[in-house]
Amino acid sequence: MIALDPVPRPIDHLPARGAPDAVALEDRAGPLDYTGLESLVGQMAHALSRLGLRAGERVATWLPKTRAACLMPLAAARAGLVHVPINPVLKRAQVAHILADSGARVLVTQAARMQALEAGDVPGECQILAEDELTGSDMLPLSDADPAALAAILYTSGSTGRPKGVMLSHANLWLGATSVAHYLEIESEDRVLGVLPLSFDYGQNQLFSTWAAGGRVVPLDYLTARDVVKAVERHGITTLAGVPPLWVQLLEAEWPIETASKLRRLTNSGGALTPRLVRGLREHFPQARLYPMYGLTEAFRSTYLDPALVDANPDSIGRAIPFAEVLVVRPDGGKAAVGEPGELVHAGPLVAQGYWQDPERSAQRFRPAPHFAESGGMAVWSGDTVVEGEDGLLRFVGRDDEMIKSAGNRISPTEVEEAVLAGGETAEAAAFGVADERLGQAILVVARGDGSSEAALRARLRRDLPNFLQPAEYAWREALPRNANGKLDRAALKAEIAR
Repeated sequence: MIALDPVPRPIDHLPARGAPDAVALEDRAGPLDYTGLESLVGQMAHALSRLGLRAGERVATWLPKTRAACLMPLAAARAGLVHVPINPVLKRAQVAHILADSGARVLVTQAARMQALEAGDVPGECQILAEDELTGSDMLPLSDADPAALAAILYTSGSTGRPKGVMLSHANLWLGATSVAHYLEIESEDRVLGVLPLSFDYGQNQLFSTWAAGGRVVPLDYLTARDVVKAVERHGITTLAGVPPLWVQLLEAEWPIETASKLRRLTNSGGALTPRLVRGLREHFPQARLYPMYGLTEAFRSTYLDPALVDANPDSIGRAIPFAEVLVVRPDGGKAAVGEPGELVHAGPLVAQGYWQDPERSAQRFRPAPHFAESGGMAVWSGDTVVEGEDGLLRFVGRDDEMIKSAGNRISPTEVEEAVLAGGETAEAAAFGVADERLGQAILVVARGDGSSEAALRARLRRDLPNFLQPAEYAWREALPRNANGKLDRAALKAEIAR
């Protein structure tokens, strides 16, 4: 387990933590040891430094998980630039928005992707480079960047309005890597399969936390769950991170016992694990430690639940991760008592620097920490309602803007969804409030399936739930929409329902 050093450094210093001859990255080009990784980062940084850019200007990447995509976060930082990763599944209009909004001066991509762009998509002052152009024999040495300086802008998926660019410093990235590597107990022998988008803070941190521990990352662009199973077998993967929709797919796949037994660590974020998913993961991977986690890009990772506590507390999001301070705040700004719902507020050095060139929305989310916080400065006011139990564990109630108000009751969609999924009649579901003259709002559940199991589902819920939690209506779909990070796209479903 790595030490919890609270002193941040420039993010491009991370590879120095690995043994020189240990494999840092294994991709289609083969294994790359830490010495080779350091050399390539230096070469890419030197190539960027020759483009005539000023310190702090933005370089965007629109790439699958190639070697250049994995190393650019370090290379751009070493060159004194700010990295803007663009999710490779985004289309040209979304790419054009991010390029314009970030003021990117360089777009690193591939020839096939260049052909998908149209006139005007790339601002005139933005150069387009193919990823193989960032080569050379000269190298830039380690940077001496201020850890408080801006290192990256990560754009949210845009499922709720136009995408926002979250500004992350070297310190945010360094301390996030150190924190996660520590509490996940990543070792140099670990092999981490990177299936999440590198534009997603959860996916990018897999690179950083693994390298902080001197381990090996195996990036994977997959099409089916079977691709993930094969990669675990081929590369001897020990660690797999996912979001709930991915776990649903993986539990529906066939896992040979010897392949499943290779996994020692499973991590989840981007949505709560239902008790049913926890049971499924336990059954498929009984030897793996399961880490439920909670966070948001604006504050990175905030909490995790110790694997030893998962079975007894499947509804908990755990406690604060190292370097994070999490607070439960009453509407009047005071500290919520044990058992009293309140807004989850994130403070400490993992809090981002705000939204890029968006002071209005920054002021809504980034506000001074509560008076009783140990950490000063700005905090992220999440809008999420949680409760702290007598055991010190936090439990998610719901987002204020998603709570269902029915017959005077405030109902958490999460509570309804967990009840719907508990019996196995459907593998995926989302609950919403819809206008109802009598109740104010009635509960509508959108679920995956053909509806043949609805009668059995309704009968079970009549036994398991009080009347005010009973869904009034079900809408069955062959598939539920995902956003660019693979999470269930609640905003798209809500918009569909509203039509």
